[in-house]
Amino acid sequence: MLKHILALSTLLLGSLAMAQQSSQDNMKAYPPAEEGMKRVVVHLEPKQEEDDYRIELMVGKAVEVDTVNRFFFSGSLEEETIQGWGFPKYIVKQLGPLAGTRIGTDPDQPKAKRFVRLGGEPKLLRYNSKLPVVVYVPKDAEVRLRVWVATPQPLTINEG
Repeated sequence: MLKHILALSTLLLGSLAMAQQSSQDNMKAYPPAEEGMKRVVVHLEPKQEEDDYRIELMVGKAVEVDTVNRFFFSGSLEEETIQGWGFPKYIVKQLGPLAGTRIGTDPDQPKAKRFVRLGGEPKLLRYNSKLPVVVYVPKDAEVRLRVWVATPQPLTINEG
């Protein structure tokens, strides 16, 4: 019995080391960040049914704003494929000016620090734990991820 446990633990440790090595090998494809930028790397944990998951990629930063209006930064999140590897990388070259709605507020109302992200539609990515999510952003920017999962829901279809 002890032999089986030792063999199983050795096999498990070996596969874990191979997974770590594979992840490090994949990082060779991603160049270091350029001057004024930083590279953010996120390793996703494996899931049973990864096709049921999506990642929402959010780039922005925390700023002092009023609590009434909705704010966003101009700019764009671009996806590029790394030549020779076929891996995706995501780039935000700059966070543009802060913009927002213009609802009048009391000038004496205190400001709050909130995470303000790039405007536009959310960027949903396929969940893939075999590759890291690599994002290049300006040094003062922040990268956040939100994981979405689809759950089966019964549908009523009316034919007629």
